[in-house]
Amino acid sequence: MVYENDLPVAIIGGGPVGLAAAAQLISRGLPVKVYEAGSAVGSNLLDWGHVRVFTPWRYCVDAVARKLLESHGWQMPEPEAFPTADEIVNHYLAPLAKLAELAPSIETNTRVVAISRWGADKVLSKARQTRPFMLLVETAKGTRRDSARAVIDASGTWQTPNPLGAGGLPAEGETAFGDRIAYGIPDVLGRDRHFYAGHTTLVVGAGHSAANALLELDRLAQTEPGTSALWATRSTDLVRIYGGGDADALPARGELGSDVRELAESGRVRLVTGFAIVAIREVDGRLVVEGQTNDGLRTLGPVDRIIAATGQRPDLALTRELRLDLDPWLEGVKALGPLIDPNEHSCGDVPPHGHRELSHPEPDFYTVGVKSYGRAPTFLLLTGYEQVRSVAAALAGDMAAADAVQLVLPKTGVCTVPVSLSGTSCCGGPAPAAVDACCADDAKAKARGKSGCGCGSTQAIAAVRSDDLEIAAQ
Repeated sequence: MVYENDLPVAIIGGGPVGLAAAAQLISRGLPVKVYEAGSAVGSNLLDWGHVRVFTPWRYCVDAVARKLLESHGWQMPEPEAFPTADEIVNHYLAPLAKLAELAPSIETNTRVVAISRWGADKVLSKARQTRPFMLLVETAKGTRRDSARAVIDASGTWQTPNPLGAGGLPAEGETAFGDRIAYGIPDVLGRDRHFYAGHTTLVVGAGHSAANALLELDRLAQTEPGTSALWATRSTDLVRIYGGGDADALPARGELGSDVRELAESGRVRLVTGFAIVAIREVDGRLVVEGQTNDGLRTLGPVDRIIAATGQRPDLALTRELRLDLDPWLEGVKALGPLIDPNEHSCGDVPPHGHRELSHPEPDFYTVGVKSYGRAPTFLLLTGYEQVRSVAAALAGDMAAADAVQLVLPKTGVCTVPVSLSGTSCCGGPAPAAVDACCADDAKAKARGKSGCGCGSTQAIAAVRSDDLEIAAQ
């Protein structure tokens, strides 16, 4: 099959970053095709639509998308107000998707299940870049194969949550008792209230999703007798979730950390740290959770429900027939791995990065958005918007714009690194321009095959820490 230059750029995912990519490409005159697996754009956000994010509106809207919307009379919500996920979809993404420029290119209820090249599996090298991409697409009408000149994977990680099992596999009994486990952020005070009112819930996780669930359970307990919560974390260091308090440049994020810390210290929720879950069992109709600790096997419970706020992971089956260069343990793009690895530092910052860092040995394929971070819990929308601006410029042939990557993120007020990393630019400073990875002198960085700090970018980035989603308490 001969490569056709007028084929669209395929964008997988109709969330904030995917639609920003579409707006960026359309503004440059390139045809696009957006595939959204849900029934509406932003469907992943609607899963946790009741939650208020900790970034104000001015950080939630892509610049080019805003310009396009305003040309049709749209008005930006109050820039300093904090929207819920529902509001982001209803007041920003849905209007954007309805614009005449974007609407014909967006298809919902359409899932891309595999990507390859026409007539070439991942083994074939000869003239590979001349063959268009082939997307295997599932719809209500059946399965079809679409062609694309390039692919931007903005599918995210929300639909593939990490299991409760500390080894990365489901804990014993986790599947059997799945009807009593909620992954992500259930609506404790709203549609899911009946599951938690008057019951005991175990919350597992040490991120902002866990904090949100704990605070909502505490509010529920004030009006619903018998409501209580336990909190278990695998880590013993909670600096990441407690955050920088008043030193955080995003006050709502700092307040979230301070509130959950006060909750734990008050005794209203029982906190158990260093608890690695291995099994879930039923005793007298309730659940007992077993975990390894420094003191051996320990049990928690009995409880009625479990909230697994344990993060997400990328779906790698989608790209099995493509030549990808992924970080070996985070499963995000390789260039970012050492910069966001929670084993090495907790800052969550990453030097500005664009099309060069987000590309792969597979020509014209890019991983963007939270999926570019793999399993690392440190992504903000601002990062994704700058990623797709750079990628769109590269696909349009504007390499000067593509390489002029700039990103400044709000400081968290928290930045801790191992002694072996001190003196490097891993936290809060500009990345040296001549190298492509972080922490040259650290043994872990060397094990990754990396040789220096940074991503070849010239702008400084402020330290940032977030969950995989920009979540704040209501």
